[in-house]
Amino acid sequence: MKQTAVILAGGKGTRLRPYTVALPKPLVPVGDRPILEIVIIQLVKQGFERIIITVNHQADIIMAYFGNGDKWGVRIEYSMEDKPLGTMGPLKLIQDLPEQFLVMNGDVLSDLNYSTFLKKHIESENIFSIAGYKRIQQIDYGVLNVRDHVLTGFSEKPQKKYMVSMGIYAVSQTILSYIPDEQYFGFDMLMFKLLKQNITVGIYEYDGYWMDIGRPDDYEQAVGDMETGVFKY
Repeated sequence: MKQTAVILAGGKGTRLRPYTVALPKPLVPVGDRPILEIVIIQLVKQGFERIIITVNHQADIIMAYFGNGDKWGVRIEYSMEDKPLGTMGPLKLIQDLPEQFLVMNGDVLSDLNYSTFLKKHIESENIFSIAGYKRIQQIDYGVLNVRDHVLTGFSEKPQKKYMVSMGIYAVSQTILSYIPDEQYFGFDMLMFKLLKQNITVGIYEYDGYWMDIGRPDDYEQAVGDMETGVFKY
């Protein structure tokens, strides 16, 4: 079976403005390459032979840059959305997906081994697996614990830990039956649906490097991490 990755690159990148005024978000550079090119290089190194990029906003620019993938030694295909379909909706437009495949956002920078993640998913026999990352959020205020208008506790600028989705998923073809045709259908909508039906969703905890460059602050940190060698690919 050819290892296949679907990269979601149809968004407008509004949170990353002004960097995305002229360029689609997947082509915003991190170091000397666009982030999507970095992802493709990583996938090829890890044995992926087929990459499908879902496109909508500024699709012509993305397609002109990556072409058919010959430059990177991989087969690149495109799936065009006529309208925004969210995170999971675009999967229903792809006709010949394999039994197991990787799905990921086109603006994620990580040193996760995507091939290992996909193999772990297959071994688990779950129909959907999420790469999860423990993130610490600093609260910049003194937090009051209150009951009946009386202070019962106090924390000075506490930290809260969360397990967040990395925007990287391993998927079995079965999941397509849970996604409606030609409708906007996001990752959140799919999760609520699977939880309601008691479908097991696997979590693959990762503690290496991960950065979602959707916001200017995170993008600037990723650029700095590349320059200082914190992130390598």
